[in-house]
Amino acid sequence: MNGFVRQDRVTYSPSPDPFADTPATVSQNRRLTNMGAKVDVAYTSGAHNFKVGGTFVATRLKENFSFGITDPTDASFADEDGNFNPTFAPFDLTNGGKPFVFDGETTIKEQAVYAQDDITAGNATFKLGLRYDHYDGLSSDSLVQPRLGLSYAIPGSNTVLRASYGRTLETPYNENLLLSAGFGSAAGLVGEGQAPPPGRRHQGEFGIQQALGRWVVVDFGYFNKRTTNGYDFGVLFNTPIAFPVAWDHSKIDGFTGRVNLVEHHGFSAFVVMAHTNAIFSPPGVGGVLLEAPPGDFRIDHDQKFNSTANFQYVFSKPIGAWAALSWRYDSGLVAGAVGSLEDALALTADQQAAIGFFCGSRTATLDNPLTDADCTASSFGATRLRIPAEGTADDVNNPPRVAPRHLIDLGLGADNLFHGDRTKVRVRFTVINLTNKEALYNFLSTFSGTHFVTPRAFQVQAGVTF
Repeated sequence: MNGFVRQDRVTYSPSPDPFADTPATVSQNRRLTNMGAKVDVAYTSGAHNFKVGGTFVATRLKENFSFGITDPTDASFADEDGNFNPTFAPFDLTNGGKPFVFDGETTIKEQAVYAQDDITAGNATFKLGLRYDHYDGLSSDSLVQPRLGLSYAIPGSNTVLRASYGRTLETPYNENLLLSAGFGSAAGLVGEGQAPPPGRRHQGEFGIQQALGRWVVVDFGYFNKRTTNGYDFGVLFNTPIAFPVAWDHSKIDGFTGRVNLVEHHGFSAFVVMAHTNAIFSPPGVGGVLLEAPPGDFRIDHDQKFNSTANFQYVFSKPIGAWAALSWRYDSGLVAGAVGSLEDALALTADQQAAIGFFCGSRTATLDNPLTDADCTASSFGATRLRIPAEGTADDVNNPPRVAPRHLIDLGLGADNLFHGDRTKVRVRFTVINLTNKEALYNFLSTFSGTHFVTPRAFQVQAGVTF
C-alpha cells in the first residue's frame, strides 16, 4: 500500500507590450495537484498468479488565464460569414475592449478496483482481468472493463500465437480542462459549458512469433483501437498552451513487426517496423477557439511506415570490442498545418525556411519569405515537407506529411577494455546522423512544435562497472 502527492505548475507570460503578440496577448498560470493511494494484494498458488487491488485519486485543478485580441482581422475571430464575431468585441483591445480573465478551480475524483489472474496451463498462458472505474469530474461515468489475454506455443513448430482484448474508460485530460469545458465564467467564450464526457475504448491485438531454424525469429502483430469520445489536444494560436478536445470517435490501427538474427560468429542484427493509422472524426467538444475539420482527419502521429535496422559485429570477445550500424527510415508524420499553397504563403519567414519552401527557382529564407507574387499553383513545393498538389489535399487520403528520411548512426566500442574480472572499463564512440541529413521530425506539432533531426554529432562515452 502506498500514497502519493505530486504537483505541476505552469506559467506562460505574454510580451510586455500586448500588441507585440498576435493575434492575441495570452497569459496563463495554472496548478495541478494529484494525490491518492494505491493498495493491492498478490497471491500465487500452483498455476495461478492472482492480484486484487484498487486506486483512489483526487486531482485539484486551479486555472488562471487571460487573453485580449490584438488583431481582430484574424480568421480565429470570424463568424460564419467571415466577419468579426461580435461575441469577441468585449475582448478587442484595438477597440476599447479589456482582456478576458478566467479563474477557476475544482477537484476531479477517480476510483478503481480490479482483479486479475495469470494462469499457466501447459503450452498456454491466460491473462484474465476485470476492472471497475468510476470518474467524478465535470461529468461522471462508470464502466466495468474486461481484460483478456491468451498466448499458445504450438508444440514442435517453434510458433507462439497471442491475442488480447481490453475495454477501457478514457477519462478527459486534466490540463486546462476547466477552461476548455466552458467551466464557470468561461462558458461565454468557448461554448455552452458542455463538460467533455469520458470516452470508451475497445482494443484488440493479435500476433504471431515464429522461429526460423536456430538463428532467426520473426514477430508480427496487428492492433486495433476503437474509441467513442476520442481525446486529443488543440493548441491556441502559436503558443504552447494546449486544451483537451473530445472528438466524436476515433479509430487507430496498424501493425508492428520484428525480425531478429541471434548472434552467430560474432554477428547479430534486428529490424523493427511499424505502420499506424490514426483517424479522428468530428464534431468535437472542448478546446478554445476550436476549428473542427469538415470531416475525418489524421492526427500527427499517423505514419505509413517506419523501421529501424541494427547490425552489430563483435571483433574480440575478451574485451568485448564491437562495431554497430543503425539505419532508421521514416515515411513521414502527418503535418496538417500546410495543406495548400495558401497555407504555405501564410507561414512566417522562419516557418517557410524550416520546411524548405520554394517557388520555381526562389527559396524562402529567414529574411525573405515568399509571397503571392513569387508563386503559382504549379511551381511550389518544399524540400522537408510533402505538400499535396493544389486541389488534391484530403485530410484522410492525401494529408500533408513530413518528407521521408533515412538516418544512419555508427558506433564503435569495447565493453571490457582491460580484461577485468570484477572491474570493467567500457568505452564507446558514436557518430549520430553519419550522412548529416537535413530533415524534420515534425512541423508545428500540437505537442512539441517544430523539430529538426540532430545534425551530424560525435559522442564519446566512458564508464566503469564494479
